[in-house]
Formats: sequence, C-alpha cells, structure tokens
Amino acid sequence: MVSYMKGYELEPIESDRGFSSSCTRDKLIIRREYGNLTTEERAEYVKAVQCIISKPSKFSAGQVPGAKNRYDDFVAVHLQQTLNIHGTANFLSWHRYFTWAYENALRTECGYEGSQPYWNWGKYADLLQSPIFDGTNTSMGGNGDYVAHGGHAAGQANVMVPAGKGGGCISTGPFKNMTVNLGPMSIAIDVKIPTNPQSDGLGYNPRCIRRDITDYFTKSYLRTKDVQALITQPTTILAFQDQMQTDTASKFGVHSAGHFSIWGDPGGDFFISPGDPAFFLHHGMIDRAWWIWQNQDPSKRVMTVGGSTSMFGGSTGTLNDKVDLSVVGSGLAIKELVSTTAGPFCYAYQ
Repeated sequence: MVSYMKGYELEPIESDRGFSSSCTRDKLIIRREYGNLTTEERAEYVKAVQCIISKPSKFSAGQVPGAKNRYDDFVAVHLQQTLNIHGTANFLSWHRYFTWAYENALRTECGYEGSQPYWNWGKYADLLQSPIFDGTNTSMGGNGDYVAHGGHAAGQANVMVPAGKGGGCISTGPFKNMTVNLGPMSIAIDVKIPTNPQSDGLGYNPRCIRRDITDYFTKSYLRTKDVQALITQPTTILAFQDQMQTDTASKFGVHSAGHFSIWGDPGGDFFISPGDPAFFLHHGMIDRAWWIWQNQDPSKRVMTVGGSTSMFGGSTGTLNDKVDLSVVGSGLAIKELVSTTAGPFCYAYQ
C-alpha cells in the first residue's frame, strides 16, 4: 500500500497487515496533529494529562521513592530502561508501546475520548508561535522564563548550540505549576539543577519544569524535507532507525533534534525526558514517521527488526524479544508491537 503527502498531512491508509479480529474499522482510533485539533479538543487533552498527574503512582514507595503520581510512573519506567531502549532493536517498538500505554491511561483512567496527538515537526519553524508551545491554556505550556546561561552542548559530539531565550521555569500555560519529581540524570542546560538524593535518579527531587526552546533544530533538521528524506531514503529498518537517531557533529536526526528543541529539565534529559508533557507529542510523530515508512512496503517493513539489545552492544535483537513496561504495560514481544492494527493496538494516523 502506498502512502502520499498532501501538504503537511498524510491521508489515512489501512496499516500494514490489515485489521486484526479485535481491531475493526469502527474501533480504529485516528491520531491527529496537535494544530489540527479544535480548541475544545486540545482542552480535553490537557485536562486528561492534568488528570493523570493527579492520580496516585502504582509503584510502591520502596520501589521508586520519587514517583508521587501516575504520570511519574511513565517517567520512572523510561528512566530505568533508557540504556536498553535507545540505539537498539526495540527503540521503535518500545516507544510505540510506551506512547500507546500513555494514551490508553488517559482514556481508561481519566475518561479521555480523544487520541494521542502528535507534533508535526516541519509545520512549525517558530515553536513559540505554535499551538504546542505558545503558552496558552490549551498548549503544553510556553518557554521557560529567561535566565542568562551559556549555550548547550548537544549530543555525543557536544556540538555547541546557542542559548535560547528561556532556561528558567515555565510560567505560562496549564503546566506552569507541574512538578518534576525524578532525576536529573543527564542535565542538558547550563543552570543549577538540584541533585537527586539517589544515584539512580529515582529519589524524590521536586522542582519546576525548565525549558529553553530553540528554533535551531526546527530550521535545520526538522524541516518537512528532512522528514521526507527519512521516510523515502532508508530501505531497511536498521537504516531507518539509524537515520532517525543520527547524532553527530555534522548531522542530527529527527529524534535528537526534537528533544533538543525543547531542552531544559526534564525535556533535554536523556533519561527523564517524558517528564515534560511535550514528550508524547514528539514521540507520536516518531511513531507516525515509522508508520509511514512501514506502509510503503508493508510485506517487508512490518515484521522486521534490526540492531542490538543495548546501546552499548549486547546480543542481536529479535522479534521475540520482550518489551516490559512494568506498572504502565504488560510484557509483550516486539512482533506484537510492530503493527498499529494488531497486538494491543488499533490506530492509524492522519
């Protein structure tokens, strides 16, 4: 099945292996771009995120002392598994399952009737003018307050990126009073962040969300033509995910570039980045890019995996490898997570 671009959006198409017995057309959820939601729909999504923040954690205090609410559960799971879910064979399937588990929690635990929206990177050259970061009550909040600080050393090559106009706590939008409870583990901003009482980052360390939103990456690595190159050039899953996660002195893939566009604490922290609610919009688009790539040649691009089990090497990953999300999702094999209309899933993208 062949997909095609129409402006910035993709026409809905039947995904990969067709619909499973439990995923019928009447049950199919369509994920949409955040800017294409109505104001009322954005408000409902914000309300659901605020609801999940108000729910109690399912971790015991002995397991994760810093997890004080249900939202923290997602941050903790990502933190604990970070080194085995990036640059690995399960990178795409793990984050697909993780993002779906979050969407499912919003729907089943907070009565949300919508779907998980995504951030179409190429649509917004100026992020602070976008409906995602404009600071209105239906956004993910605005930039951090201005704090004088140096530039950022981005990625493994420590490429210096100029400081933005933020750096401090976000003070606009519905998440201005949201508390980050876990980490930090990998501070990605040149300001003082309190050290976690535990070396594993799982201790209780309450603080504000800090951001230093920059257009450096949106104008260089997150353009529509960058997305088009990603979904049209690679012919293998390994090449696709490697291009997506490129992190060198001369090139950033869309995965790193999206996270680095937000920066701050926790958004720019490799381990606890889900602590910023914009994370799930970014990874919605990561998943959408994979979905588009898969649907160009589903017979060869769905039931496939490439890479190792750890970002430091390990054994070769297989479709039978398990993905276990602890208190936010049960253990499933990668082969159950590669189709958006099979396994636990029943969704497609617009």
